[in-house]
Formats: sequence, C-alpha cells, structure tokens
Amino acid sequence: MRMKNNLKGAVPVRPVENLRHIVYRNDEEYGDKTLYWYKEDKEDFHEYSYHRMRVEVDAIGTAFAELGVMDVGIAITGDVHPRFFATYYAATTGGGYAVPIDRDIHPDQTVNFIIRAEAKAVVYTRNQNKKIAEIADLLPDVKYFIPIQPEENFRFSDKVKTIDEIIELGRESLEKGNRSFVDHKIDMSKMSALLFTSGTTGTAKGVMLSHKNLTAAANASVLSMSYDMNNTFVSILPPHHSYEITCGEMAIQMLGAEILINDSLKHIMKNFAWYKPNALMLVPLIVETMHKKIWDEVKKRKMEKKLKFAMGLSNFLLFFGIDMRQKLFAQVTGAFGGNLKSIVCGGAPLSPQIIKDFYAFGITVLEGYGITECAPLVAVNSPGKVKFHSVGQPVKGCRVRIDKQDESDETGEICVKGDNVMMGYFKDPVATKEAFTEDGWFKTGDIGYIDKDGYIFITGRKKNVIILSNGKNVFPEELEEHIAPVPEILEAVVTVRETNGEPVLTAICVPNPDLVTETDDERVYAIMKSKIDEINKTLPSYKKMLRVEVRREPFERNTAKKIMRYKIKS
Repeated sequence: MRMKNNLKGAVPVRPVENLRHIVYRNDEEYGDKTLYWYKEDKEDFHEYSYHRMRVEVDAIGTAFAELGVMDVGIAITGDVHPRFFATYYAATTGGGYAVPIDRDIHPDQTVNFIIRAEAKAVVYTRNQNKKIAEIADLLPDVKYFIPIQPEENFRFSDKVKTIDEIIELGRESLEKGNRSFVDHKIDMSKMSALLFTSGTTGTAKGVMLSHKNLTAAANASVLSMSYDMNNTFVSILPPHHSYEITCGEMAIQMLGAEILINDSLKHIMKNFAWYKPNALMLVPLIVETMHKKIWDEVKKRKMEKKLKFAMGLSNFLLFFGIDMRQKLFAQVTGAFGGNLKSIVCGGAPLSPQIIKDFYAFGITVLEGYGITECAPLVAVNSPGKVKFHSVGQPVKGCRVRIDKQDESDETGEICVKGDNVMMGYFKDPVATKEAFTEDGWFKTGDIGYIDKDGYIFITGRKKNVIILSNGKNVFPEELEEHIAPVPEILEAVVTVRETNGEPVLTAICVPNPDLVTETDDERVYAIMKSKIDEINKTLPSYKKMLRVEVRREPFERNTAKKIMRYKIKS
C-alpha cells in the first residue's frame, strides 16, 4: 500500500516569480509531501518529496558552479526521472540553460544537437548509458558525462561523474560556504532552455526560451486548470517534450500534487490500477488507445448494445441534472483505477466522438493547443466551458489573432503574442525573422479561426496545405478528421497524387486488423474505398478524395506521436 500524506486542505495556487520560486516555495508549503513515485530497476515504487527536490537542485547547481559549468548549456536526455527535472531546474536557475534531448533519436542526431547547443555537460538516464558511451569521443567539448543510473563499466572516461557524486560534491561545497548558485540572481530575459523541435518535416530548429517564457507558460497552465494539491497524475510523455516539461511537471508541481512516473508503456493500465490517478495530461494517440481498449473489451464481452443504452440513459439524466455516471460506468472507469475525472490533451486533433464517449463515462477531456515556440501553451478548454472541435480560449497573458490573406477568407494563420513566446531560433536570425510578423506576432504556421466566443478552431497546417489545379486550398487534417471516426480504418493520411497529370486528393488508409480480417487485397481495398466514398457524399466536390490507397503498416511517428508526413512517399 502506498502512504498518504497528512496535509489538511489545499494551499491556494499562486503565480510564481521564476522557476527557482517553484522549487523553494513548494519546499516551504509541501515539504515532505510526495512529489514523485518512481521505480529504479524492477523494484517497487519509491517516493521523492518536494523537500528532496529543493535539496538536490541546490546540490546539483552548486556542483555545477564548483565544476565550472553553472552558466553554460547542460544537455539532459533519457526517461522521466526525478533527477532529470532536478537537473533541469539546476541548469535553468544558475544562469545556464537546459537542453532536453529526445531519447529516441539516432545517435548521430544526439551528437548534432549536443554540439549545436554548445552543451558542456550531458546528464542521462539508464536507457541512454550505452548510447552516450558510444558517442562520447565525438563530443570533445563536453566536460562531464553524468549518468543518473550508472551500470557496470559506466566509467568509460575520466569525464564521467555519477549524479550521486555530483550531489555529494554540491552538498560538501554548500557546507563550505559556496553560495554562488543559491544566491545567483536570475535574469528573466536570458535563455534558460534550448529545445529542438521534433516537428514532422525532418528539420529541427533550436527554440530559445527565456526564464520569462517558461515562467509565463507555467503560470498560465496552472491558472487554466481546476486542479490542486489533492490531485494525482501519471507522467507518461517523454521528458524532452515542452508540453510535458511545462504543463506535466512545472505546473503540477506548482499545485503541490503527486505524480507517478510510468515506467513503461506496457505497464500503463497496471499502474493506473495501482495508483488510481484522478487526472492525466496526454497526447491524442494515448487517449485514442485508451478509448479503443474500452470498446475492444466491451465488444469482447458482447456488451456493446448494453453500454450504448446506458450511455444514452446517462446523457438523458444529465440533461435534468442527474449524474449517475460513477455508478453506471464503474466497470469502464475501473480500468483506469476508478478515480479518473479529467484528461488534458494536446498535440494533435482528437476525434469529438472520443471526447463525447469519455464525457458519457464521467471523464472530461479538455483539448488544448500549444507549440514549442510558445513554451508551449497557447489555449485550452476550461472545465465547464468545453466546445467540441475547439482547442479552447487563449490562456492568461497570451493573445491570439488570425492573419488572413484576404478579408473574404474564412480562415487564416494563427499568430500569438505574449510573455510565453520564444526569444527566437538559436543562431538562426533568418529563420527567427521569418517566424514573426512585422509588428512582432509569432506565426504558428497553423491555420484556423476564432469564433464569436473567443474559441480557437484549427483547420490545418500551413505547410501541409494542398493547392488544387482549380486554385482551391484543402487542408488534409480537416479530411482526416472525417475519416477518424470510421472504425474499420485504424488511421489515415490525406495527400495528393498525380493522375493523368492532375493532382488528385488521395486517402492512404491503414485497415483496422480487428475489424478488417480479409486477406485478399482487392477485398480490403473495396472496404476502404466504400468507407471513403461514404465520407465523400458529405463533402463539397473539390474536397472529395477520389483516390484511395491501402497501407498495411501504421504510419511512422515521432516521439511526440505525430505522423511524419515527410516520410510518406509521393
């Protein structure tokens, strides 16, 4: 059994002045309260308190000062771990900058990012031990390699110091009076984090985020939530992801809430059952997987009609203010521990049907919108103010406008201004200039509109727009949303193919193997074609997908779980 913390009542959540304020204030207000539950090896979950976070941040930061790397770039890569984020805070609050790097990229790209970032130390978790040892000779400017979970033969160089050694050095240095880190005055306008965009174009830019950017985004995230210290979350997303860093870690820590670090995607459901979270922050692919698991189990038990009847009855009762969801759908929500009440979801469009289904079960899905260059939060649906298809209203301190090419256009490019907007792209003044309008608004590259109530609707990506021979613009994301609810199609990408010299809208469909069991290619194609033809009946002529292709393997995705469109052959 896991222990309960004996704190009475919730501490009102207040904005923070900087990232150090998060760590210090949380120690004062929550002290020995558990911040993280995490695993080492295959042992049971360990606890990591708010007080321990402050102690280790101060120790790591002071050790960096002692070693001469306090005010430089610190690369951090690997799995989610308390000391990953302790290092992140130490790097960002000592005058240097954190460089969180995707754990799943090729070693050559890891080398490229570390060199481009001019990082002088690399901190890494167990799953990166082998990779870092193999590429260390290619990183002559790195002064220290710091494993968080060292394994046998980890000391491949005299530059290696374990995180335990770093923390011990910092503690000793603090005891001797070294206050260069703890007394360091934070410059809010200086770069504190350098994040390489994953995107789907194959080209990564270095996004420079200042302390002001990160603090503004963390504060906005908290103010848009209805959570407090009594909430319990599960950390599932990769730790280099800006959404995870700002919303899934900083903001949750500001609440004084608890976080269980999921040790493997294979163990998600098992960990949900043990930990019983009441809130989650996810990307659409994981929400879609959870939704699919529910219906697969229902169909397996031949209870589909019964569940749909219960959902209809529940929605009817809700209309009259009678909420029976907890009782009616206890078996469904029990798969996630039984306490789950809300999911904040961002990163890509989510099918409105999934949101409606979860709401019927008693779980509110709040779609949001963010981009790395905005640290990342721009907008989110708030509890009790949800609009389907929308990504919500702009968060506090963030302004959004739509730049149309022509006043008669229904949509335009989404542009953002606020303290959360990046400083620019690292050592790339040309790309930085291109990213902003002449009057200083950041151009997101996303296309959409804002309704009369201030809700933002995204219709596509500017770079993905398909221009037909008749001059019409079609956004593939819009058509893919029409395909998403079709159960026989696991996933689909809409692109354009040349047919007789003319561009033709083409739906590339991956059949759902659970529902499309035919092995004959022609029969599978006929099923996919019939489903797309049904959708075409609801679309204007220029948006019809006249060509269909079948693909057996799922599309390749990046670690942000977005389909890499540039890898789909024309």
